[in-house]
Amino acid sequence: MFDNLRDLDKLKDKAEDVAEEHGDKIAGGLEKAGDLVDDKTDGKHSEQIDTAVDKAQALVRRLAEEAGEDR
Repeated sequence: MFDNLRDLDKLKDKAEDVAEEHGDKIAGGLEKAGDLVDDKTDGKHSEQIDTAVDKAQALVRRLAEEAGEDR
């Protein structure tokens, strides 16, 4: 059980490092993906897609900030 917790900590650390290093690229990719999905659904779910993209981008920013605090 504790091995799984250590693995989760390692995964979180890696996600923080990637977010800190490539956060802008990830945020841009999320925006493009959201636009693509919005186009494919003919704008029927624009609000939900925008909300999901905003939340995902906020998560990336938070992970990057946490990585900066750990250093």
